Amino acid sequence: MGSSKVTTHEIPGAGTASLRNRIYAVLAGLYLAQGIPTYLLLVALPPMMREGGASRTSIGLFSLLMLPLVLKFAVAPFVDRFALVPFLGHRRGWIIPTQLMVSAGIAAMAFVEPHQTGTLFAVAFFITLLSSVQDIATDGYAVRRLTVETRPLGNAVQAGAVALGVIIGGTSALVLYGKIGWTSTILVIATLSLLPLVAAFWMEDAPPAMRQAGQSKQRIGLLEFFRRPNAWMILAFALSYRASEGLVRGMEGTYLVDIKVPTEWIGYMTGAAAATAGLLGAAIAALIIRKAGLSATLILLGGLRSLCFLAFALNAFGVWPGIAVALSASAFQTFIRYMELVAIYSFFMASSSDSQPGTDFTLLSCAELVIYLIGASAAGFVADRLGFEALFTISTFISILGIGISVWILGKIKSDTATATGVAPAVPCAPVRR
Repeated sequence: MGSSKVTTHEIPGAGTASLRNRIYAVLAGLYLAQGIPTYLLLVALPPMMREGGASRTSIGLFSLLMLPLVLKFAVAPFVDRFALVPFLGHRRGWIIPTQLMVSAGIAAMAFVEPHQTGTLFAVAFFITLLSSVQDIATDGYAVRRLTVETRPLGNAVQAGAVALGVIIGGTSALVLYGKIGWTSTILVIATLSLLPLVAAFWMEDAPPAMRQAGQSKQRIGLLEFFRRPNAWMILAFALSYRASEGLVRGMEGTYLVDIKVPTEWIGYMTGAAAATAGLLGAAIAALIIRKAGLSATLILLGGLRSLCFLAFALNAFGVWPGIAVALSASAFQTFIRYMELVAIYSFFMASSSDSQPGTDFTLLSCAELVIYLIGASAAGFVADRLGFEALFTISTFISILGIGISVWILGKIKSDTATATGVAPAVPCAPVRR
C-alpha cells in the first residue's frame, strides 16, 4: 500500500506554516462548496416546498436524496483512478466541473415552482449525485494533504465548513425565502455556492497520469481496502461507535414538540445555533486530540454523548423533568456531535491508504451513515411501540456498548500495529500502512 507519510514531492515545503494555512483554506472552501447545496436540499427545501403547496407525501420522498450519499462508495475507486477533466489535475479535475454543474442545477431550480415536486426531485437528485462525486474527490485530496500533525486542525476545518454550510444553505435560505421569495432565494444560493470554488484554484494537484506513473503496480478498488491489516476492525469501528445516534436524532425534534417546546425554538436550536456550536466544538476537538490523543478523545466524547442520551431518558421518565433539561441535552449533544466528527474523520483519514484515499475514506463514512439511517428509520417505530422512555434508554445502552466495543477495537488495532512494526504507532490507533 502507499506510504503512510505524505512526501515532499506531493507537497513542496510541507512543513511550512504558510503551506499548512493554505491547505486549511483550500479544505475550508472545498467543504463549504459541498455543504451549501447539501443543506439547501436537506434542510431548507422541504419547508419551502410545503409553504409553496407541495404535499407531505411528495416531500417525504425527498429523503431518497440520501441514496447517493449512502452508495457513493461504489464509484469511489473510479474517482481515485481517473479525472473528469485531466488537465485540471486529478482531484481538481473532478471538483471544479462537478461544482459548476451543481451551481447550475441549483440555479435551474429557481425556474421550477416549489409545488412541482417531480421536476424538483429530478434536479435535486442530479445535484446530489454530483455533490457525492465531488465529496469523494475532496476527501481523497484531504487524506493525501493532511499529515499526522495537521490532521486534527484540518478535520476541525472540515467540520466547521459543514457547520457554516448549515447556516448558508439551510438557515439563510429559509430567512431569504421569507423576505424575497422562491426564485430570488434560489438564485442567491446558487451564486453563493460558486464562491468557495475559488479555493480549488489554490490546490496543489498533479494530473492522474503523473500519479499513476509511480503507482503502476498498485490496484485500486473496494476489495483492496479489505486486504489491508485490521480492515474489518476499522469497518466495525465505523459501524459501532455512533450506532446509537440515529435512534435519538430521528425522534429528537418530535420529542421536543411533544413536550411543548415552541417550534421556533426548535428551529433555532437546529439551525444557526447548532452551526455556531459546531464551529466552536470543532475547534475544541482539534485541541483535545492534540493534547490527549485520538483514542482518549473518542472515548471521552462517546461518554459525554451517552450522558446526553441518559438526560433525555431521565427527562422522558419524569425523573429529571422540564423543557430546560431537554433543550440543554439537545444543545450539548449537538456540540458533542461536531466534536465527534472531527475525531472520527481523523481516525478515518489515518485509516485510509495513500494509493486510494478517496475510496477508503468514502467506504468508512458511508458505513457510518448507513448505520445512522437504520437507527433513524427505526426510531419512530420504537417510540410508537415502547414510548420515548424506552427509546432513549435503549439508545443510552447502545451508546455505552458502542464505546466498549470501540475501546476494544482501538486497543486491538494499536496492539497489532505495534506488533507488526515493533514500535508504538505514531498515530493513535492508526492501522499499519505499507
